Amino acid sequence: MIHIHEEAARCLLCADAPCSKVCKNADPARAIRAVRFGNEAFARQWVDQADDAELEAAEKACIHYDRPIRIRELVGALPAAAGFQRPSLEIDFCGIHCENPFFLASSAVCTNYDMVSRAFDAGWAGVFYKTICLQEIREVSPRFDAVRNDANSSFIGFRNMEQLSENPVDVDFDILKRLKQDYPSKVVIASIMGQTEDEWIKLARMAEESGCDAVELNFSCPQMRMSGMGSDVGQDPELVTFFTACVKRSVKIPVIPKMTPNIAHISEPAMAAVLGGADAISAINTIKSVTLGDGSEVSGCQTGSGYSGKAVKPIALRHILAMVKNPIISHKELSGVGGIETWRDALEFIQLGCRNVQVCTSVMQYGYRIIDDLIPGLQHYMAERGITRLSDLVGELLPKFFLPHDLDRDTIVYPRMERDKCLGCGRCYTSCMDGGHQAISFGEDRQPRVNGAKCVGCHLCRLVCPSGAITLAKRIRKS
Repeated sequence: MIHIHEEAARCLLCADAPCSKVCKNADPARAIRAVRFGNEAFARQWVDQADDAELEAAEKACIHYDRPIRIRELVGALPAAAGFQRPSLEIDFCGIHCENPFFLASSAVCTNYDMVSRAFDAGWAGVFYKTICLQEIREVSPRFDAVRNDANSSFIGFRNMEQLSENPVDVDFDILKRLKQDYPSKVVIASIMGQTEDEWIKLARMAEESGCDAVELNFSCPQMRMSGMGSDVGQDPELVTFFTACVKRSVKIPVIPKMTPNIAHISEPAMAAVLGGADAISAINTIKSVTLGDGSEVSGCQTGSGYSGKAVKPIALRHILAMVKNPIISHKELSGVGGIETWRDALEFIQLGCRNVQVCTSVMQYGYRIIDDLIPGLQHYMAERGITRLSDLVGELLPKFFLPHDLDRDTIVYPRMERDKCLGCGRCYTSCMDGGHQAISFGEDRQPRVNGAKCVGCHLCRLVCPSGAITLAKRIRKS
């Protein structure tokens, strides 16, 4: 039987998808995209009216380089379309009303009026516009590289050497002014970076005069070619306090410093930002890294640069947790950034205390259209749980987080083998023998068996199982 997630992962996610163009009563590309981004529960609604002949035509129109997506089988395996009342995703951030929590992060995805307006039209609630500075920005070529998942060529991680906006300062602030005039219900936030106190103040005042709702202070860009800017500042708590305070004194709109992850303890500069009067904190920016892919050289030279994408999400969440657990910072609102691709990713940031999330790399890879699955996916989750206010999810997981020495070490959860799902591949056996505690036997009948006397409940076997045949048993006391 077809595995819908594996098949959807093969889809090229075509623009103006040929499979949908040949259909009159269905949009198979949209249904596949829903599965790809975690919304299989209601993917069927886009193909419910199609007959087999139409789906066959869609399959024949598929331009996949290997073999066509098995659209008919995929559709046949979809669950019945889930109907649900869509709760509101409205939430306030720094006293600013937001129609939903999804924002564009300050980056290449929002560098001019046309880009941001298309994102707003698509349903994004706001933008942290690409960072504006007073210096001349000259970029390298190529400036991007990616660490890929070979199975579907999607980004696991993304290397970015791009710096700040290349537009003249007055052009950028005119763009922000027009965006706020044309989209008054959207949230327009200017991201700025100065090199001196006067530059920080000048840029912040220009943002306020342009009608921006707030100003983000970029203390975190890891690839600036000029010293005394970006993460050079973000790693120095004294400078963070000084520049935050000088901006805060100069404008009335909310001031949101952006923290760098390129530091051992993010709470130190974050506390400094709070001391300087920050209204909220955003985190994280990209992580300093080295990639050696085909596109990593610039005129034969290599360098380190910023790393983003799904691989950095656990690191971003770790920094968010550190801040919300800090009593000096915990009362400040947070904007979460780092590795957000699906609504489930966004939910994790919200459940740790963020009131909105910023998205960059997944937009660069898939386009603004991912908002079509971010919004209904989060709404469906809320509806299933009977939650009517997004704010009720903010920070709800925090009571579950403890220090390692406070965790339960007197009980154990053994793995449970579900025979009807087991393929007999032996992956669990191999991993347990070579990377675990040699607690699984595997004989000629190709049925793995757990030796409870050796099993420590690490669950490496469950993590490597390709068919989901290993689950959690009941927690019991250790003997």
